[in-house]
Amino acid sequence: MSTDVPRIDVLRGNPTDEELAAVIAVTGSAYVQEASDATASDPDRPSAWRVSQRGLRQPLRRDIGWGRFGR
Repeated sequence: MSTDVPRIDVLRGNPTDEELAAVIAVTGSAYVQEASDATASDPDRPSAWRVSQRGLRQPLRRDIGWGRFGR
């Protein structure tokens, strides 16, 4: 018999309904906080525009000649 409902067993003492409610609230809050901290965020993937984009052309070098015409 498998249940997904958490179970709390009181082993000692006689807690009141308010005390049990406080334990459940604190435990539930801690569980929600732990679950949100444990999930990894999705990595930032580059957009399709950035992936398909060519690299920029290198600037022209003015210090070297243009073959026969640069002399």
